[in-house]
Amino acid sequence: MTDILKDILSHLSTEIDQETLLRYLQGQLSDEQKHEVEKKMLASDFHDDAMDGLQEFRNKEKLSLLVEQLNRDLKLKLAKKKQRREKLRIKDQPWLYIALIIIILLIVLSYIVIYRMMQNP
Repeated sequence: MTDILKDILSHLSTEIDQETLLRYLQGQLSDEQKHEVEKKMLASDFHDDAMDGLQEFRNKEKLSLLVEQLNRDLKLKLAKKKQRREKLRIKDQPWLYIALIIIILLIVLSYIVIYRMMQNP
């Protein structure tokens, strides 16, 4: 099984590897292995609800394809979000800092000149 198929299901449970989880959902495990997976999943309400939802799929063989599609869509959305965030981010530009320093220096020098002119009437 490819690593791409394991991305989505990897966050569901850290105690069960993703290949075992997919085999469980497709009904390819022995009764003893099924019992072991169910025992690990009952430790958390979230995991139990997630498994119930995954078991509702009618076509268990297409579950791998669905996981692959979810991973692909998730990566695409994350890439778009990252690209959008990069566009909005102000990039470090040395000329911007130099311009700000020059403006601040001009303001300070102007203040000093005006202050001295007002002191010497």
